[in-house]
Amino acid sequence: MKSLKTVLFLFISLAWFTSGNAQDVVYSQFYANPVYLNPALAGSKVDQRITLNYRNQWPGVQKGYISYNASWDQQFDKISGALGVIVNSDVQGGGIYNKFSASGIYSYRLQVTHNIDVNAAMQVGYMQYRLDWNKLILGDQMIDINTGTLEPTHDYLPPKLSVGNVDFSTGLLAGYKGSLYLGVAVNHLSRPDMSFYENGSNKMDLRWTVHSGMLIDFYQGMDGEDPRNFSISPNVVYVQQGKFHQLNAGMYVNMFPFVGGLWVRHNFGNPDAMIVLLGFQQKNYKIGYSFDYTISRLTAKTGGAHEISVAWLFHKPMKESRFHQMRNPDF
Repeated sequence: MKSLKTVLFLFISLAWFTSGNAQDVVYSQFYANPVYLNPALAGSKVDQRITLNYRNQWPGVQKGYISYNASWDQQFDKISGALGVIVNSDVQGGGIYNKFSASGIYSYRLQVTHNIDVNAAMQVGYMQYRLDWNKLILGDQMIDINTGTLEPTHDYLPPKLSVGNVDFSTGLLAGYKGSLYLGVAVNHLSRPDMSFYENGSNKMDLRWTVHSGMLIDFYQGMDGEDPRNFSISPNVVYVQQGKFHQLNAGMYVNMFPFVGGLWVRHNFGNPDAMIVLLGFQQKNYKIGYSFDYTISRLTAKTGGAHEISVAWLFHKPMKESRFHQMRNPDF
């Protein structure tokens, strides 16, 4: 029965992905994957930064959704902005349906006043979807639950099992005194068509992201600069893509070198998950783990979601850059 449940889950998932518009993964450690959240976050730390992210969603149903992400970004005075590179890979249904994307980012830094900074970014990349037809189980195939053998399908092989297209995104980030921040990002401006069929249409919906929050230092108030101080950071992240709407609200608590976080994820139709995070940070690196506990009608049998992040920060000499950090949460 366990094998049958897995097969049925994969069939339902693939039917959704191939009949509806493709949808992006949403990570739970938003700021631990900064340029994925908003390309305007490139260069926000000024120094060279490398981040790695791993997400395993619904491990309880086997072969669910696994996502990998890697990015690099750094501020450069000579171009009055930052450069960034991001690579993302999604493996769905044990490799039946796969997505790969790679992008380059330029983020322009404008210091409006002594207290207000604005980043405006453009992202250009390439996106590819691949379908492994041999692993696909279709609705007209009868399954012998004892032997696991399948009857042949009457559906025909798509003319393309791999499809790719150029993709454009943009983002804007504003920060006040390093403690208040508001960002807006729009992904898939060109709405690339990722259909496997010649006469089909599977255009990517725009992904809108709005995120905002503040950092409150209990020793220095809104002007706090020392990450070793006890501080809290309430945040809101809203994501919309097509008919999909998601609101995330929560708070980080910083007790150096540890960071804790608690979030509620709501999909408007129903509450989705509680997100619990624990992070460890030092001057040059940080490590984070988070777990999404499912509270929707999917129930906890899905196994929720596990997420791990690792980041390295390579500091430059104090006087090397004329820009300062735009403070935001580390996870």
